[in-house]
Amino acid sequence: MARILVVDDEQDLRHSVAEVLRDASHEVVECGTADEGIDRIMAETYDVVITDLRMPGRPGTEMLRAAAARMPDCILIVMTAYGSLETAIDALRIGAHDYLPKPIDLQTLVRKIDVLLRHQATLAENRFLRGALEIDVPETGLVGTSTAMADLHRLIAKVAPTDSTVLIHGETGTGKELAARAIHQISPRREKPFVAINCGSIPETLLESELFGHVRGAFTGADRDKRGLFEVAGEGTIFLDEIGEMPLSVQPKILRALENREILRVGSTNPLRISARIIAATHRDLPKMISEGAFRQDLYYRLNVFELEIPPLRARPEDIRPLAAHCLERLCRMFNRTPVTLSPEALRALEQYRWPGNARELANILERALILAESSRINLADLPGIVKPTDLSSEDDLKSARRAFERAHILGVIAKYGGEKRRAAEALGIDLSSLYRKLDDSNAE
Repeated sequence: MARILVVDDEQDLRHSVAEVLRDASHEVVECGTADEGIDRIMAETYDVVITDLRMPGRPGTEMLRAAAARMPDCILIVMTAYGSLETAIDALRIGAHDYLPKPIDLQTLVRKIDVLLRHQATLAENRFLRGALEIDVPETGLVGTSTAMADLHRLIAKVAPTDSTVLIHGETGTGKELAARAIHQISPRREKPFVAINCGSIPETLLESELFGHVRGAFTGADRDKRGLFEVAGEGTIFLDEIGEMPLSVQPKILRALENREILRVGSTNPLRISARIIAATHRDLPKMISEGAFRQDLYYRLNVFELEIPPLRARPEDIRPLAAHCLERLCRMFNRTPVTLSPEALRALEQYRWPGNARELANILERALILAESSRINLADLPGIVKPTDLSSEDDLKSARRAFERAHILGVIAKYGGEKRRAAEALGIDLSSLYRKLDDSNAE
């Protein structure tokens, strides 16, 4: 689905073009003059602009110039009854991608848009995949060599060049904000602001004002107008962390921002157009919250356009070694320490721990261990007791001992096959889902 602006002073033709494009699942905005079109272009972003060249007031060529300057990746299509080689060349020089004489063959127009969108998407994907490869991974913090992390990087690179709303799922400490920042860093909005807000950390009475702003006199203490974070984000990205904690009273206003691309400051009746891309994240089970009446279903569908799932650290133990190395390198720089490594016993303990706090917990434990370490190596004794493996000989419960041994054996096989869980599962004689279940169950108690 593309967002398309259609500009033509011929109302019947404009409606016909808009109707056939909507039937093709595109979102369409109509304008009758170039002045209206330029106002829209300056306030919003579009994937495609279709315009007549000769209209009352400013000509369509001025709108083409505005669109090309404001949205370099936008597809520009000209339609006019004054078909001539000169006008076609002028339009192409300005930046038009195609030129269609009137009367318009509507099905041909739909096909041309489809072809041009696919071509633009391929170019954008190639460009931003290259950009993703150029990003220093430690700068994003999304470190890992597992298949799951490779898939996450691939999906981030694919969605980054679009304006699609993204919903990121993941347990606490998995790096949801890091993923959101990575999307922003390799998007066309990377030079614009990235604004993050934790929806669960601000009281309900203040959250609406923080998000949308307020006007003077809106409530006691509002002695001046204040811009909200949606306005601060401008044409950048706004990251709504822990969206599942957002009060029901505020959710309809976020829905309006997504559907209409406009907001209302608290105490105002004048809507403001917004251009920011929205990325949301949660560790909550939103479908379950919907069934319990704690989250709006329509808002969930609007947020969940493109879903990213960040796997917990316990599901990808092969990532612990590179992630620990990255954390130690960063911590040594922070504390002005010479490089520090992990002893084999310490690394084995880290790989066998379940990590309920995920990467954030790992970073905190390594910081503590670095402070305690008396040499250039972190030993098992430097780790907190919760991480140290249980001595199997001390397990009086046979079931617990069997689980501990089974997990240690599975992790050893995974390491043997370079972190490839599918090959490890085949070697163990179990399917992949059973392997994941055993990794979780062995530490469930």
